[in-house]
Amino acid sequence: MKKGTAFIGAILSLIPLGQPLLIKTGITFSTIGLPLFISEKVNAESAQSLNKKGMQEYYRGDHYAAISYYSKAIKKDPNEPAYWNNRGLSKNLIGDLNGALNDFQRAVMVDKNYDQGFGNLCAVNIDLEDYYGAISACNKAIKISLKERHFSNRATAKRFLADYEGAIRDANKAIEIAPKISRPFLIRSTIKESMGDIKGACLDAKKSKSLGNNDEKNNNWIKENCKRKY
Repeated sequence: MKKGTAFIGAILSLIPLGQPLLIKTGITFSTIGLPLFISEKVNAESAQSLNKKGMQEYYRGDHYAAISYYSKAIKKDPNEPAYWNNRGLSKNLIGDLNGALNDFQRAVMVDKNYDQGFGNLCAVNIDLEDYYGAISACNKAIKISLKERHFSNRATAKRFLADYEGAIRDANKAIEIAPKISRPFLIRSTIKESMGDIKGACLDAKKSKSLGNNDEKNNNWIKENCKRKY
């Protein structure tokens, strides 16, 4: 079975081993600087203004331009974790995973209580196949904030390490926090598949679909593996 990774808009995604499913996990975007608190006419090149321009390029899909603006914002204010975080997102989207890793590390060095930074550090470590590093980062993120994405990402990392019981516990917690989000059900589905529980995997995959996950690969997996009425 092949491992695949994917990225979405302001949220970078990672994952799935086993089921050929795109699991959208949580690398998140920091919106600091929107709206601007300093008039661009007064200070057109403030760090906040540059960060805003970077985000505009990010949403246009020009990540090289976004990186350039974030770099300028960092030069003006290297103590704002959001600028490091946002540059890491664009680096991740152009495939510079090590560059993204370095930026997320700098973000949490600047602010040791920056849960977005730790969450993104967890996610990019999964892409880099450093699953212990991912778990360590997710542990820190969870201590700061009990968010679904932190538990979902940690569940994924544990799955790659074949810690299925731990992965199931984390997926269950993610579902408890966000029962109407498709992602944790999809993650738990892949864990159950790895455990040989195809019935459970089908139930969770279908639940994920019912909550809005209409990914073609997920639909095909259900068709191929869930022919029985579970």
